[in-house]
Amino acid sequence: MPQILLVGCGTALGALTRFVLTTLLGGGALPLLLINVLGSAVMGYAKPPAFWGTGFLGGFTSFAAFAYLTSGFSPARAGAYVLATIIGCTAAYLLGDLLASRGRA
Repeated sequence: MPQILLVGCGTALGALTRFVLTTLLGGGALPLLLINVLGSAVMGYAKPPAFWGTGFLGGFTSFAAFAYLTSGFSPARAGAYVLATIIGCTAAYLLGDLLASRGRA
């Protein structure tokens, strides 16, 4: 199967997974933040190939959903949420990378 189709299928599955989890967790900002942080940690830990990385995790941790949700916030809340997302996702990625490197050592 061509890589573009693999990535597309992975993206669809990731987006569906995000939708189901967000719905089960009641929607809103906190579930999306948790999903984005979790996806970032997995990406840092696993460094997955295209289907799982660009595809599944790309759809799972959607910037579009983050941007849409944030656009409805007050400026102060939007700024706080953006910072929490950037700091949380970057820290989660780095932590996943650190854990993976310790496991390989």
